Amino acid sequence: MIRVHLTITGKVQGVFFRKHTVEKAVDLGHLAGFVANEADGSVTVVAEGPENKINALIDWCHSGPSTAEVKKVQVEHEPYSGEFETFEVRY
Repeated sequence: MIRVHLTITGKVQGVFFRKHTVEKAVDLGHLAGFVANEADGSVTVVAEGPENKINALIDWCHSGPSTAEVKKVQVEHEPYSGEFETFEVRY
């Protein structure tokens, strides 16, 4: 099990990026964490789960929903904590 902290920049707010990220995480299964909009216009994702599922989520974040225009996905690996039970939107 691994944990990543993603910062996604581009046209990623106002395009249902958070909603679609939750849907993707649920579809992939066995992922927990959150997605949130940031004041600077970026989106943050913190996700924990099996490495292959995390990698699939990262790959998806590089394009996001069809309405998004992702410019960059910064990936930081963090120690796995097991603190999350679900994957959700944080406000």
